[in-house]
Amino acid sequence: MSFRGTTPGRWRRARRRTAAITAGLAASALILTGCAESERGATGGTGEDTGVNSTFIFAASSDPKSLDPAFASDGESFRVSRQIFEGLVGVEPGTADPAPLLAESWDSSEDGLSYTFQLKEGVKFHDDTAFNAEAVCFNFDRWYNFEGLQQSESVSYYYNSLFRGFADSPDTAVYGSCEAVSETEVTVNLAQPFAGFIAALSLPAFAMQSPTALEEFNADDIGGSAEAPVLSEYAKSHPVGTGPFKFDSWDVGQQVEVSAFDGYWGEQGQVQKVIFRVLDDPQARRQSLEAGTIDGYDLVAPADTKALADAGFKIINRDPFTILYLGINQEVKALADPLVRQALSHAIDKEALVRQTLPEGTQVASQFIPPIVNGYNEDVPTYEYDPERAKELLAEAGYADGLTLEFNYPTGVSRPYMPTPEQVFTNLSAQLEEVGITIEAAPDKWSPDYLDRVQGSSDHGIHLLGWTGDYNDTDNFVGVFFGREKPEFGFNNPDLFNALDEARQVSKLEEQTPLYEEINADIAEYVPAIPLAHPAPSLGFAPRVESYPASPVNDEVFNMITLSE
Repeated sequence: MSFRGTTPGRWRRARRRTAAITAGLAASALILTGCAESERGATGGTGEDTGVNSTFIFAASSDPKSLDPAFASDGESFRVSRQIFEGLVGVEPGTADPAPLLAESWDSSEDGLSYTFQLKEGVKFHDDTAFNAEAVCFNFDRWYNFEGLQQSESVSYYYNSLFRGFADSPDTAVYGSCEAVSETEVTVNLAQPFAGFIAALSLPAFAMQSPTALEEFNADDIGGSAEAPVLSEYAKSHPVGTGPFKFDSWDVGQQVEVSAFDGYWGEQGQVQKVIFRVLDDPQARRQSLEAGTIDGYDLVAPADTKALADAGFKIINRDPFTILYLGINQEVKALADPLVRQALSHAIDKEALVRQTLPEGTQVASQFIPPIVNGYNEDVPTYEYDPERAKELLAEAGYADGLTLEFNYPTGVSRPYMPTPEQVFTNLSAQLEEVGITIEAAPDKWSPDYLDRVQGSSDHGIHLLGWTGDYNDTDNFVGVFFGREKPEFGFNNPDLFNALDEARQVSKLEEQTPLYEEINADIAEYVPAIPLAHPAPSLGFAPRVESYPASPVNDEVFNMITLSE
């Protein structure tokens, strides 16, 4: 099997920009408004001043968790990472499908265990060292040789979830070895088939990082604990990739700044400086856009979209490729009882939740993958909203007099699957209390406390979390959630784990589909968590933004933005 890129890298970047412009011009008309202060004019990569304000200010909902994408799993970290880093594989604009990036083409062996990549020539890291086959192997070997705390779920989340093992646990590992055949050819060998391998490489977690910088600034020297890891010097202030922007500074709690990399192999575009300003309150983000102190922000509150559009701001909706769920920790005795988990399912009015708290275009969820993903099963067991049935099940489980549950939810953040977490928490809490469940609210600030607590420890109860799909592969949803024992869910189901392992190794779609359909039915019956909705996130921009490369998987690189002033 092979994938041959049909376009040279520089021209492909230009084509991405053209696609973004076309999409942008189809959106609402522009109305003149105030702009953020400019520090310098843009050159568009040609050396000629285009006269536009070349500084683009984007409001982030929180600080990044880490500037080292290998040790990150959150959207705000990856938003910054996508500007600084690139992977072997990218994403076709406007889709969730893989496309060539630093690798111009690749071939795989018939048994799915060997992949040979042809690399782009003349690419430099921001520290002026060469990107080549040796750098590729350095990165793969780095991930494989993580030790101790580096291996914890809360630190190397994606390598854990997708590659399953490290050098000290080779029996479970997907990765085998890497060989630099020449400067521009590299072969990666897997220890077991992984059908989603190429698509997975489009994740920022597997971006190529400068070996020189990783070593010089002790990238793997992290401290603390799994519940509260302490970042390395590299992850705080020295990330080095090949992307269109290089890192400048991170003022924690305030902003991250990046600027155009003069040695970039592709098209730089109009934007020469990006400031990610941390505004954790949705109302503050809207007010800043209206005041002209930012150029745009993600996760516009559902109640704000129409008012902003009516005032002349640009609203862009991503296609829904998300899942919001109510997580259930079976380490809590009551939640280990399937009757209680079924009762929770019957207690929730998903239609009301969507109508009252989530963006227009959101779909009610019956399972943990969107309908466009392979293996979606129209016939999974469902739990209709039925408060009386919920009460009956609680009584049958021994909780006729009521049940008290801790309910964890994040503060100071908006996520694509959950623009307003506090509203979702309030809505669901009221529904659960109607069936006799007493809720003990347990809020935590998103970064760093919430994810570390929910994903890195057993100290939580029911909880709100979700997922924005990273690429169009079923394993990227159900495999990541339920492919093995995890602190978040607190259960051990070898039959489910084995079924997911088998499905992810099947390369033929017609053979893989029925396996995932059966798995999704089994998950729905088991109720390890409750799928709630597939939200459709909205972004808001100043009228000077002519186009923005909106992506269902958030693969949005800011050199593709076009500006009118």
